[in-house]
Amino acid sequence: MENAIIKSSEILFSKNGETVRITPCCKNAIRFEAFFENEPFDENFTLMPQGAECEITEEEHSVTMAVGEISVKLERNGKASFFRNGKLLIEEKPELTFNDGFRHYEKRREGAYSARVTFEANENEHFYGLGHEASGCFDLKGCSFDLRHVNAKCTIPFVYSTRGYGFLWNNPAVGNVELSKNRTRWSADFTRKIDYVVIAGTPKETSEALADLTGHAPIMPHWATGFWQSRLRYETQDDLLEVARIYKADGIPLSAIICDYFHWTEQGDYKFDPKYWYDIKAMTDELHEMGTKLIVSMWPTINENSENYKYMSERKMLIKTTRGTDRVFNFYGPQAEIDVTNPETREFVFSKLKENYLDNGVDALWFDEAEPEIHPEYFDDLIFSIGRGGEVALLYPYYYSKMAYDGFRKMGVEAPVTLTRCAYLGSQKFGSLVWSGDIPSTFESLSAQVKAGLNMALCGVPWWNTDIGGFYGADTQSEEFRELIVRWFQYGVFSPVMRLHGNRNRHGEKKRDVKEPSGDPNEIWSFGERNFEILKDLVFLRERLRPYIEKHMEIASVKGYPVMRPMLFDYPEDENCYSLGEQYMFGDDIIFAPIVNRGQTKKTVYLPDGEWVLTKNNKKYKQGFHEISAEIDEFIAFVKDGAEVLSCFK
Repeated sequence: MENAIIKSSEILFSKNGETVRITPCCKNAIRFEAFFENEPFDENFTLMPQGAECEITEEEHSVTMAVGEISVKLERNGKASFFRNGKLLIEEKPELTFNDGFRHYEKRREGAYSARVTFEANENEHFYGLGHEASGCFDLKGCSFDLRHVNAKCTIPFVYSTRGYGFLWNNPAVGNVELSKNRTRWSADFTRKIDYVVIAGTPKETSEALADLTGHAPIMPHWATGFWQSRLRYETQDDLLEVARIYKADGIPLSAIICDYFHWTEQGDYKFDPKYWYDIKAMTDELHEMGTKLIVSMWPTINENSENYKYMSERKMLIKTTRGTDRVFNFYGPQAEIDVTNPETREFVFSKLKENYLDNGVDALWFDEAEPEIHPEYFDDLIFSIGRGGEVALLYPYYYSKMAYDGFRKMGVEAPVTLTRCAYLGSQKFGSLVWSGDIPSTFESLSAQVKAGLNMALCGVPWWNTDIGGFYGADTQSEEFRELIVRWFQYGVFSPVMRLHGNRNRHGEKKRDVKEPSGDPNEIWSFGERNFEILKDLVFLRERLRPYIEKHMEIASVKGYPVMRPMLFDYPEDENCYSLGEQYMFGDDIIFAPIVNRGQTKKTVYLPDGEWVLTKNNKKYKQGFHEISAEIDEFIAFVKDGAEVLSCFK
């Protein structure tokens, strides 16, 4: 084909100032890159191309590359179409007349463009993925999403299509994706290329490929699979220890307890305030004797009152802006934020975390504000060591988690776990346990979180959870919240990590002269006597389920299969599963259907092929839709007939 250069494993094609490069990416995956008025920009970001054998066929008006079961046909007008075993998967759509203009560019600043690529829409196509966002949507077809990180929204630019392919947008720029009825379009506001990967296969096959291309999660350590206790916030060492002692005295297993923010002397100091936290080593020693790990919160914020500010500012370890200032967030005064894309920043900050926390027995870290949160949210105003924010902003949580992972590994910790409010493609390989941010304490929120978690599950990040009960707006003395906390707790049992957290409305005056006072208690005994017995039983159920969960955490590490996943993951040929956003597979053998509406005691559940056992009464059901009852002290879970895990429910 004219203007095409064919190499052994590469196609280069130039037309009208644009250069296209097509390469094999891994088994059954092809990478497509396009550059406008530039030499090819050889940047993988977080992608780890594996390469694969390919076959290239050139004809007069087109050239085709085949990699296993997938092939791409590039026509002389620039159009790319992808096929699996000859069946069309996805094809670019022209924006101009005469079947021309498949990719569009507009000059922004030196070397950077806004860019977009448009694909044909397909009737009856369904999309899932894109990380988590409380949109209330499970099937994302018909939706438009910003590609950016903000509190309670984590963008992972990957979708799975029921036409049998995964689409990875390999671009950390702020942008947008439209999955509409008339087109599918991916856009970047500031970029130096268009870069995407198409993976042919079932959900399981694409998940395996995605893990190979972006990294495999470690095997989650045993301690992390149990019950985690947290609230906003334990104001003192004595407060925290008192809670842990009650759990121990009552014989209730407690895997971890969390010390939230403003335990520190100043934002950016990364150490406990000795006024309220007087002997950290003694505290962690006692917790460890009780079998409980301690997790401590860290924010990336810092200001001139911090003992570390001058050192970090002088060495360009802070995010700067195009205006020259480093103030990008306001919380108890203007705050700068650390630039974790700078390796020197990562090394310095972790050294402080190690000195003040980890060397005193703290077991893991909670990386809050991980987007990072900035106000106003104009990302191109930010200057990182790796480039302007408009081009690379989505990478911040990736390097934030890398800071912890690299530091822990140097300490000899084989499988670090870092609780983090955001992630990006590849964050999972650093032991990122993503949570869904500061979400409201409502039944509507619970419903949205179930769907958001299932979409995150298809994005290569298997460690995910929510604040059980939601984060804000909860009155622990109200009947509505006491119903909600039970239903959310049931959902938490069947989540990758079971973590109780939230800022509960405070009744009465604050107890101490602290900068950020705690809300009401948030322990399992804080919501009434009846609820205490229900929640306690659920903690013990989680304990019995841990071997099953750990088995599937190992599968998640090796294969890339999420523990909590949509029904379509295991049953892609069953179209009934395409709309099931409020029930899901928990491992290979459990179907869980959370109650997500106030006052609800019945729910219609769909069972796929096979025979299934309802855990509350051992009654067997076959494929089809079934209405199941669930009073407040009951939940709806089915186990595949013959599976060993059924014994956990007896």
